[in-house]
Amino acid sequence: MERTEEQKANYGLIGKDISYSFSRGYFTKKFDDMGLARCQYQNFDLQSISEFPSIFKKTENVQGLNVTIPYKEEVMAYLDDLDIAAKKIGAVNTIKFTDKGLIGFNTDAYGFQKSIEPYLKEHHKKALILGTGGASKAIAFVLEELGITFTYVSRSGKNNGYTYNELTDDIIGDYTLIINCSPVGTFPNIKEKPAIPYSKIGNDHLLFDLIYNPAETAFLAAGKANGASICNGHRMLEFQAEKSWEIWNR
Repeated sequence: MERTEEQKANYGLIGKDISYSFSRGYFTKKFDDMGLARCQYQNFDLQSISEFPSIFKKTENVQGLNVTIPYKEEVMAYLDDLDIAAKKIGAVNTIKFTDKGLIGFNTDAYGFQKSIEPYLKEHHKKALILGTGGASKAIAFVLEELGITFTYVSRSGKNNGYTYNELTDDIIGDYTLIINCSPVGTFPNIKEKPAIPYSKIGNDHLLFDLIYNPAETAFLAAGKANGASICNGHRMLEFQAEKSWEIWNR
C-alpha cells in the first residue's frame, strides 16, 4: 500500500476560493479517460501565497501545478526559473517540477490565441482589455504578437489605460475588440457586467470574456443583443489545460 502511494502522480490547482474550479473536473475526467489511475488532481485553496511551500509538506510526488486568481504574479517569487514567454508576460499559470527546480510557464497565452483566432476579422485592429490582473498580461502578450493595438481599462486607469468613467461612445466605436479579463459577471454574480457604453457596440464588434461560468455572461449577452460576435473562456481553458499537460510530460 505504501508503495502505491509513492507511485501516485499528484497535480493540482493553486488559487483562492476555487471550489468552482474548471481544472479539477477537467483533469479528473482526462485521467479517467486515459486510464491513468495513478494520476490525481486536487485543489490547493490558499488564503495567502505564503502557504505555497506547505503544499509539498502535505502532498508527495507533486508533478505539476496550475495557478489561478489571485496568484499568477505572486507565485513567481517561489519559482527557480521562468520560461521565456512567462518572463515576458510577467505571469505564470503552469508550474513544472524538474531536476533544476520549479519552472514557471504561461499557457493562458496559448489558450487565448487558439480560441480567439477563428473569430478575428480584418477590421479587429484595436482592442480594449478590461482589467489589469495576471490574466490580462497574457492577453496583451497575444495581441502584441498578432499586431493588434490595445489599451487597458480599469477603475484606476493603470498601465496608461482608460478608467471606466473615461470610456466614451467614440472610444467604444473605435475599439471593435473588447476582452473582459476582470472577474465581473462570474457566478454567482451573473447579473453584473463591466461598466462600458454598450449602446455603441455593433455588428463589427467581437466581445471575448475569459469567464466561462455562466457560458453567456451579462457582458456577452449585452454585446450579442447589439449584433456583436461573442466568445467565452471555455475553449481557452481547455487549450491551456492541454498545453499544461504537454509541458508536464515533455
